[in-house]
Amino acid sequence: MAGAKNRTRQLELMLYINQHPFMPNRRIHIILSAPVFLLLYSYTAVVVLLFLIMAYLRFRSGIVLLSGWWAKSIFPLMGKKVHIEGKDNIKKGKRYILLANHASMFDIIAIMAVYPNVSWFGHERLLRIPLFKQMLLMTDYIPMRISNIKNTRTMLQSLEEKGKKRTVAIFPEGTRTLDGKLNSFYRGFIHLLRVTENDILPVTLNGFYKLKPKNRFSIHFGSHLGLIIHPPLEGEILAMQSDQEIMDRVIEVIESENTDLDTYGK
Repeated sequence: MAGAKNRTRQLELMLYINQHPFMPNRRIHIILSAPVFLLLYSYTAVVVLLFLIMAYLRFRSGIVLLSGWWAKSIFPLMGKKVHIEGKDNIKKGKRYILLANHASMFDIIAIMAVYPNVSWFGHERLLRIPLFKQMLLMTDYIPMRISNIKNTRTMLQSLEEKGKKRTVAIFPEGTRTLDGKLNSFYRGFIHLLRVTENDILPVTLNGFYKLKPKNRFSIHFGSHLGLIIHPPLEGEILAMQSDQEIMDRVIEVIESENTDLDTYGK
């Protein structure tokens, strides 16, 4: 009996070690994460103050420039660099429906660093985050509220209005992935596509799931971050296809470069 128990314990220990190969590193990540978050929030508070001053002066171009500069500076403060591919696929002055996979709280910041002048469509709960709320509101953020007839009509009208004037960025999954794989897509972006026929700009974010997923507090400082901007998908052609065909095509493009399937510590 004792021998069997020992063997069971050995097997359990081996399994635990295999599942947690970098425990010392994990502790370091956890210890470092708290002061880094404090630094990021303090830094963002100063930037928000500048935003408020610019908003009072109605200096919109300054807000766009500052938001891009703020987003670009966040990752160096964390000791990270985002490798960007396909930036030439963004044509100056053209409006898009930007669609990206969603894995981390840092996804929005990464996209803003490359493309600051966009209207975001996302969860209303993001407006509950101190300081971040002010920054989102100043970039024409469109909150997605609890679905009912009135809210849905209001959201669609806002999407149409913004989509006819500027690029709208959407995470079609609606929430962050819990395993690095794409969740099912919501159809809201398809309504915007059919109304505006703007080209879809697919974006793949890599490494952000490992950096800071939804279900972990700490930052993984060993993650390698990448942002891939794919060639646009023509809106006029997509608008003639069925909803399912449109979603399948967008998923196919985003997943074609998605390497964000590893887990913490691997």
